[in-house]
Amino acid sequence: MELIQKIKKTESQAQEIVDRAHSEAADMAEEGRKNRRETLEQAQSERKHKIEQAVKEAEEQAKKQIEQLKAQAEQNKAQLHEKAQQKMDSAVSKIVEHLYSKLD
Repeated sequence: MELIQKIKKTESQAQEIVDRAHSEAADMAEEGRKNRRETLEQAQSERKHKIEQAVKEAEEQAKKQIEQLKAQAEQNKAQLHEKAQQKMDSAVSKIVEHLYSKLD
């Protein structure tokens, strides 16, 4: 009788150990899923931050390029105006000379 009680007690203890192991395995699996979820969220957040930073830097570079192009366009416009003025002055001068030569 005592042997049967020991066997039942041992079986009961074994079942408790198995149940505890199942519970611990389930807890560990849940913890692993939680860690993966947190890691994924952190990676997504970091990715979003880096994209925002890259967009900001691209906008700043674009603004600088726009300013440079505006300055260059203004310089080209001034040079073109100066050349046109010189040619116009030269043409007016030739016309005036031609008219004066006709009057003599």
